[in-house]
This record gives sequence, structure tokens and C-alpha cells, in this order.
Amino acid sequence: MQLRAPAILLSARAHGETAVIARLLTEHEGLVAAYIAGGRGRILRPVVIPGNLVELDLRSKSESQLPFAKLELVQSRGPWLSEPLPAAAISWVCALTATVLPERNSYPNLYLALSALLDAICNAPSARGWAEALVAYEMLLLRELGYGGGPRPDGSDFAAVLAAFENLAGPMERYLLADRRGDVMAARTLLGARLARIEDRSGKDRD
Repeated sequence: MQLRAPAILLSARAHGETAVIARLLTEHEGLVAAYIAGGRGRILRPVVIPGNLVELDLRSKSESQLPFAKLELVQSRGPWLSEPLPAAAISWVCALTATVLPERNSYPNLYLALSALLDAICNAPSARGWAEALVAYEMLLLRELGYGGGPRPDGSDFAAVLAAFENLAGPMERYLLADRRGDVMAARTLLGARLARIEDRSGKDRD
């Protein structure tokens, strides 16, 4: 397998002393796993961050061998990982995508939607600017994997967006994460709690 394409880095697990096993989403090849030598080293550590857009150079000698990858940073999400709410959102959508998608199945709609969502998370002035897109992404993920998705909420009604987010927890656990909840759903719970604080503050302001 040989592939060179833009990719969204979704997860990176330590392997050996300095390497990582990464999972990345490409537009046409779907989810791919790869061995990245020196992924925890000084040079690559800022590149191997979930949410980063990279140029992926992937090579393997056989289908049974884990490919080796070289990465070039195209767009970093690192500056937003110090902000609690964007960091929680990036962590959740990347962990979810890395966990539930089968490898090497093409999902171009998911790639484009995730790329747009990450841009919104990093560029919108507040979560009110991207929460609807996050809910829409979860619905799209359910649909692409054959489980429906439900109606998209009115983005101007933040309470309705939060309600839709809460209503999707059940289908996520039941269909996508039935045997793999663990830390993945914990990331969603943390994100939900932080989003709820925005609505709580808004209610107090109205009072």
C-alpha cells in the first residue's frame, strides 16, 4: 500500500520508546492505521496531535503489515488544546471517529464534515458557533454507519442543540460504542457538562 494524501490525525498510541501507532482519516481511503517512528520525539510531538491536519505519506510492503507513515503538518489544532471547551470537543470527535470507523472504507462525507467541524471549533467565537455542527456530525456518523440520525436542531436555539446532543447519547452507546464505551464516552460526558455551563450562564443572565 502506498498513499500520499491530506489526513486528519485522530489518535496516537505510544509504541516502544519513541514511536506511536496513529489512526488517521483520509477523504478517499478512509481510516488508516500507521506506525510513526519518532512520533513522541521533539520534532514530531507537535505534529502528532489529535485534530491536526497533516500531509500523510503511507507505505507498506504487504497488506498484512502495518504501514509506516511520514507526516508533514498542514494545520495545527494545538493552540486550542489549552482552551477547555474546544479541547473537549476536539478530543471527543477525534476519539469517536477513531473508535467506530472500520479501516480502509471510504467515507468522504465524514472526512469533509469533520474537517469543517474542526475548523468551526477553532475559529468560532464561542461554542454557540459550532455546537450545532457537532450534533450534525454525530448524526451523519450514525447515518453513514447505517443507524439513522434524527432531525437536525435549530442552530439559533442553543437549548434545542443541547437537547439534541443529550438525545444522541443513547444511540451512540447502543449502536456505535456498545462494547467500546469506556474513555470514549467519558470524553463526551465532559464535553456535555461544559456545554451545559454555557446554557446555565445564559439562563442566569436572562433572569
